[in-house]
Amino acid sequence: MSCIFRYIKPYLGRMTVGLIVKVLATIAELLIPWALAYMVDDIIPMKSVKMILLWGCVMFLFAFLAWIGNIVANRMASRVARNTTERLRLDLFTKISYLSSRQAEGFTMPSLISRATTDTYNIHQMVGMMQRLGVRSPIMMLGGIGITMTLDVPLTLIMVCMLPFMGVLVYHISKKGIPLYTYVQEAIDRFVRQLREDITGVRVIKALSKVEYETEKFDKINEEVVNRDRHAGMIMNVLNPVMNFLLNVGMVLVILLGAWRVNEGLTEPGTIIAFMSYVTLILNAMLFMSRLFVMTSKATASGKRIEAVLDTPADLLVEEHDPIQTEDHIVFDHVTYSYEGSAPNVKDICFSLKKGETLGIIGATGSGKTTLINLLMRFYDVGKGAIYINGKDVRSYDPKELHTMFGAAFQNDVIFNDTIYENIRFGRNISKEEALEAAKYAQALEFIEEKGVDSVLAIKGANLSGGQKQRLLIARALAGKPEILILDDSSSALDYKTDAKLRQEINAHFADTTTIIIAQRISSIMGADKIIVMDEGEMIGYGTHEELMKTCSIYQEISQSQMGGEASGEE
Repeated sequence: MSCIFRYIKPYLGRMTVGLIVKVLATIAELLIPWALAYMVDDIIPMKSVKMILLWGCVMFLFAFLAWIGNIVANRMASRVARNTTERLRLDLFTKISYLSSRQAEGFTMPSLISRATTDTYNIHQMVGMMQRLGVRSPIMMLGGIGITMTLDVPLTLIMVCMLPFMGVLVYHISKKGIPLYTYVQEAIDRFVRQLREDITGVRVIKALSKVEYETEKFDKINEEVVNRDRHAGMIMNVLNPVMNFLLNVGMVLVILLGAWRVNEGLTEPGTIIAFMSYVTLILNAMLFMSRLFVMTSKATASGKRIEAVLDTPADLLVEEHDPIQTEDHIVFDHVTYSYEGSAPNVKDICFSLKKGETLGIIGATGSGKTTLINLLMRFYDVGKGAIYINGKDVRSYDPKELHTMFGAAFQNDVIFNDTIYENIRFGRNISKEEALEAAKYAQALEFIEEKGVDSVLAIKGANLSGGQKQRLLIARALAGKPEILILDDSSSALDYKTDAKLRQEINAHFADTTTIIIAQRISSIMGADKIIVMDEGEMIGYGTHEELMKTCSIYQEISQSQMGGEASGEE
């Protein structure tokens, strides 16, 4: 939890003030039974109404100070807990955003979501309760024992004898609680993943009449979460009843011994009344402390999961590599890469592009097309070989500098629950006029003007058609006037006419932009300056459309199946 305490440190001053107020309020609360005992044993026998009223006012003052102090301290504690969690959640989100693709895949998206939500909530609860119950309960218990020692030592010793048993119980149960709650959070990760997949794919589930099937799957993972939480709860919930039993045993012994001592004249009735009040306060303090141990166990498990993310070392650091002398804009020099570290996903890829050229990449699903883009944008580092932009190894670029060169529209890219303009602008310094200009080039202007550029889109663009989504994503990529444009199967939902107009606009207005188009249909890339044909991670064809029609059998087969073998360089 050392990492979490770093976020509490800036609020130590405020916490100290809150703790002082809480201590004073608790002391005032502890003095009420003492004042009551003094009234019963010493003031009432004097038969002085004035003194009775005076001490009644004193008791009221103690109660008022305790009430005001607890309110002030609790508000300060809530503020510290809120601000601490706010900073923690922001830093966690920032860290997640900068994780490399490999690191994010290692944690898994559902687990990262769970850590940023459920785990941070557990930390929030712990920080708040530590300031409220973590201060009040020990003072109430120790202060109560201290005051009862001044009232009646033998009765106090009976209660004190119960404390070692309670301490051993709390230690052993809390020791088991942390791994149990870690186990619960792992089940919640899988629960979030299943829920995320089902909500995202709800239309497919309905279309294939698989609602009952997915419901059964969800029920299983939901039941797993419940069972694990119940198992952890059963262990941790042993604490309260056992502590209740021990304290009640102590209370019974106190009553029996107290009655005997009153009969023997060894103590006063007022003392017994005060003693019973203190026993109740100490009992409640111990119960609150047991709850605090349960919450601390949860928070400790969550804190370890959060620290695992925050302490993850930076990946894909800037590396020093010698530049090369070249007139080419992009160079792939014998690039090989494997996601799993075994069989390569792309192998010995070599090609180059001059500034303003267009490269088309085509091939079967899983042939390595998108992997080339991931390596070019340095979402992953090459295993062998090197990739150069403007003669400089991509590993030598600062990530911000590298990524600002690109405008990208990926397959299944995200549309946010925001206005059309904000989805195109995407936080960049782009005016509405520039956004609409990009939309015009992307063939999206017509439906944008119909809806209104300031109209709000549904989550993931649910109120747009497939073609509208793709054109909006392409407009976003074009709006930044990128040096390198990536279109990863981003026109698959467009009709041939719209697709052709889109490419004409890109050729006309982005002549200096190097463009890489990944496509499943030949018509989208047949006009490219160079075309790569990928198959099982290897380049099996490279050249223009006309050259590939003569030299690459797989390209010929694709052309035959899509265009009847009549494809030419003209559209």
